[in-house]
Amino acid sequence: MNRVLVVDDEPSMRAALEANFTRHGWEVTTAAGTHEAMERFRSAPCPLVITDMRMPDGDGMGVMQRVRSLAPETAVIFLTAYANVPEAVLAMQQGACDYLVKPVSFEQLRQSVARVLGNATTSVMGTHPEGIVGHSASLHELIERACQVAKSDADVLIMAESGTGKELLAQFIHRTSPRRNYPFVAVNCAAFPETLLESELFGHVRGAFTGAVATRSGKFELASGGTLLLDEVSEMPISLQPKLLRVLQEREVDRLGDTRPRRVDVRVIATTNRHLPSLVEEGRFRADLFYRLDVVPLTLPPLRERREDIPELVKHFIRKYAPRQGAVQFTDDLVRHLTEYDWPGNVRQLENVVRRILVLSRNPVAGLEALESKDVTEKNPSPARLPAQGATLRDMERQLLERTLESTGGNRTRAAEILGVSLRTVRNKIRDFGLPPKRTL
Repeated sequence: MNRVLVVDDEPSMRAALEANFTRHGWEVTTAAGTHEAMERFRSAPCPLVITDMRMPDGDGMGVMQRVRSLAPETAVIFLTAYANVPEAVLAMQQGACDYLVKPVSFEQLRQSVARVLGNATTSVMGTHPEGIVGHSASLHELIERACQVAKSDADVLIMAESGTGKELLAQFIHRTSPRRNYPFVAVNCAAFPETLLESELFGHVRGAFTGAVATRSGKFELASGGTLLLDEVSEMPISLQPKLLRVLQEREVDRLGDTRPRRVDVRVIATTNRHLPSLVEEGRFRADLFYRLDVVPLTLPPLRERREDIPELVKHFIRKYAPRQGAVQFTDDLVRHLTEYDWPGNVRQLENVVRRILVLSRNPVAGLEALESKDVTEKNPSPARLPAQGATLRDMERQLLERTLESTGGNRTRAAEILGVSLRTVRNKIRDFGLPPKRTL
């Protein structure tokens, strides 16, 4: 559990910070002044101190100096009601990690703590539109592993079902890494035909091909110093894979039509919703590229395997969309029903359902009647009970698609909605798995 010491002579400020930190899983100690703060810290040192700058019996600078004499690694964040540029500069010069001016929202403080500690605080302190939501053991373990990865420059391979939040995890790794002040660039490998994807990744010089009217840097160059996300890397044409392998090995790119290689300093995070080892066995993905990408593998658990996070996700999406759609309270029965559902489309599908309820609800309280028949039914079309032991991710993906199509009578559009993917993806998967042709449009 994360621990923090809050020092402020205002009782209301102490109470507010204590309540917010406690609500998000922190162990909180409070002090009303500098002397009390040092007594608390000596008896229970902690990795983070948040202190007011001006108090009746001293100031935050003195707190920081005495804390650092006992525990040099402790992070200190200052809060002050008086914006003072010279004071802020002096505080940062003497080792403060941040300097925030009151009134400060807990979201601002959350971002500050996540930045200065550089660990899983984005998750444990709460949620925000770009954050990872949940406190389940499986998610916490994943975040801890991601934090360890973030400290290095190692390439990462994230394999997980569609809709689980692979890109959010990639962004989290970037934000908590030493590269966080440099670009995060994403490219969807399934969104471009082969000729355009090569130019998108590696760039081209003027005249390299018809339509190349100007020299253009590729995504690798644009991400230099930061992180490049190769989304759905399994969809990359096999003819391009040797060139990607060379870039990963040499950290050099060759623009189309150019003879001079260019150095790039970039960490690569690749994601896929497919089982790459199976594609390697089938000759549809290069083994050497797979092993080069698979330096640090991470797997996001599907939503059905972390049901305890669903109520929190529901609250998060209500907060996210309520300002636009209107405030609606969900009954306990509705939340319980949402928690018991298997969510084949994972978090993306849950988000769509919550937003739909907010948009269509005519009452301030939404119960089970707010669900449309196509949203959440008693019959789960997802593989909540996994295939027999030894089944591959590809086997499970095929079974999920087959069951979803069966539940929709072969309606591909409806299946895509349930799974939280595009109709194009469903069509590609049907062709990939050799499933029977569609019966309905």
